[in-house]
Amino acid sequence: MNSASNSGLKCELGLFDSTMIVAGSMIGSGIFIVSADIARTVGCAGWLLMVWLITGLITVAAAASYGELAGMIPKTGGQYVYLREAYGPLAGFLYGWTLFLVIQTGTIAAVAVAFAKYTGVLLPWFSERHILFVAGRFHISAAQILAIMIIAFLTALNLRGLKLGKIVQNIFTVTKIASLVGLALLVFYALRQGSAWTANFQSAWQGFWRHMQDGQVVSTEPLLGLKLGAAVGVAMVGSLFSATAWENITYTASEVRRPERNVALALVLGTSLVTLLYLLANVTYLAVLPMELIQKAPLDRVATAALSAVFGAPGGLLMALLIMVSTFGCNNGLILSGARVYYAMAKDGLFFERVGSLNKNAVPGAALVLQGFWAGLLCLSGAYGDLLDYVIFATLLFYSMTVAGIFVLRIKRPDALRPYQAWGYPFVPAFYILACTAICLDLLIFKPAYTWPGLGIVLLGIPVYFLRRRNS
Repeated sequence: MNSASNSGLKCELGLFDSTMIVAGSMIGSGIFIVSADIARTVGCAGWLLMVWLITGLITVAAAASYGELAGMIPKTGGQYVYLREAYGPLAGFLYGWTLFLVIQTGTIAAVAVAFAKYTGVLLPWFSERHILFVAGRFHISAAQILAIMIIAFLTALNLRGLKLGKIVQNIFTVTKIASLVGLALLVFYALRQGSAWTANFQSAWQGFWRHMQDGQVVSTEPLLGLKLGAAVGVAMVGSLFSATAWENITYTASEVRRPERNVALALVLGTSLVTLLYLLANVTYLAVLPMELIQKAPLDRVATAALSAVFGAPGGLLMALLIMVSTFGCNNGLILSGARVYYAMAKDGLFFERVGSLNKNAVPGAALVLQGFWAGLLCLSGAYGDLLDYVIFATLLFYSMTVAGIFVLRIKRPDALRPYQAWGYPFVPAFYILACTAICLDLLIFKPAYTWPGLGIVLLGIPVYFLRRRNS
């Protein structure tokens, strides 16, 4: 069932390796930061935890559903292939186009810059404030240069073969999982103090939405009725983005041993593990910091504020080191897996022909280099943050389309071999589609500046697709 031997790719990923790619690609810097914005939006401890719990349930539901597609179509390219098989080549291309243009490369750039920012805490020369070059409004900082160097280093590392890439992934993912568990152990220390936890849960469900502009609170309103649902939906932008990239393991499916079993298992195990770790991290924040300090954490660095509250200044330095480990491992997983999608697209004639080739180490070398080059340019542009805000809507749209593809393919290919069937079908996949649709509608209404540009990036791929087809 595995096509790795026929394609030239090496089948070197086991269940543990695959699970580490899932968890390692998900855990970057988001969990250490975005709880501040969520806390400002929902305003209370109960709904802060509920946002993360709902995010986790939605993510695990999607991962469990993807397992059916992964077992049915264990091919390189993963989600791109699922969309192509369910809806045709245009849908697959639009996903791959958006992935290359913004989703994967923009995330790689953002995570690399996050690594550089926290390196700057330990080594101030790499600070974003250390400007090396200025031309009008355009400037290059030492942090951007370090980010590009990290992308280049990890790209070069993965060019040397899948085995080396997976070893690095396993080491750094295990390390950051242990770090998050260690962070969670602070709960026991904090509960002995008791003050922050007691204060946060005296009014655990009395939420207030703080509307921000230019870093300042411009208005505050209580969360009642429909306004509560709207606030939860908006707050989930950060938590959902922190819980994306779990599908990256599907990109490498033909390099996984027993993919019809192990990809599905890795998806569920990895997303469940990360959901638990994210909940534990937020319980820690609430045990250590009063809600107001979570909302007002400097530069939204909630985890840094929590460790500093316990250990003082050394706590901030320790958290900087932990985030460096986390972002380094996250980017390795993103770089390793993302190139496989462009490789699959090129094999279908939908990307540059050269990208559809393997190097002497049996990895898609040209795809890795092109991905690294574009991610590096995004680092220099400084626009990756805005682009990532724009594509959360598109990301959710593609997720829901892929899960809906289960229903489509059961009609189109009823006799196809399905070693694993979506858990709770049709209810769990339908729940995920409805939840994603509700969140997307919420974002269209309350965050139009982020959603419509993201949709525009996707639709821009339509003329590119037909132009490519006409010239091929």
